Amino acid sequence: MMELYFAPGACSFVPHVGLEAIKAAGGGDFAPKLVKLHKGEHRTPEYLAMNPNGQVPVLVADGKPLTQIVAICDYLDRSFPKAGLLPTESWARAQALSQLAWMNNTAHPTFTHVFRSSDFAEGEEAQAAVRKSARVRFRGCLERIQSWVAGATPYWFGDRVCFHDAYAFTLFRWGGYAGVDPVSLPGLHAYVQRVMSAPPVAAALERERIKLDTYKAA
Repeated sequence: MMELYFAPGACSFVPHVGLEAIKAAGGGDFAPKLVKLHKGEHRTPEYLAMNPNGQVPVLVADGKPLTQIVAICDYLDRSFPKAGLLPTESWARAQALSQLAWMNNTAHPTFTHVFRSSDFAEGEEAQAAVRKSARVRFRGCLERIQSWVAGATPYWFGDRVCFHDAYAFTLFRWGGYAGVDPVSLPGLHAYVQRVMSAPPVAAALERERIKLDTYKAA
């Protein structure tokens, strides 16, 4: 029995979907552990002992904690290959990990500059400038993802939902907070709606009680 420490709407949605896909493929169940970020549960001594960075997700397997999205995804795929969460051919798998790493180390931090601009500048004027620049760059990230999924049939790698689908949903959902109207990216919007109907994604959405539309017109 693995444990996943997650927060609703956070990037922990990615392994959350992966674990639901593993469960659906007969790979075993997992124990979801809700972390209430607004109550500071990620800063308690007990949590910091698992992840000194004070972040979600944390996957606990055989009593040992594992952090960082790409590492968790790689571990889950290698442990449960029948779930088909990453391509099996070496080059295709490397390319898939490259895309996943880009979503995690480029697109994700770009949104962080929108969501937590106070971490990067002092004073409201400077913070507003950080948010303005990051919003433009984050939309560019979503446009790149839209180009990647243009041929999705119906999901990123075919007929099985995967980590990439879950991360694409997460980033697209965050776009609403960054002022990106979802209908302004019709290809990505249609793809994400398909992703949401996949049983592993639907199960994670229900548990986290989140929806896609976070956009509010100015």
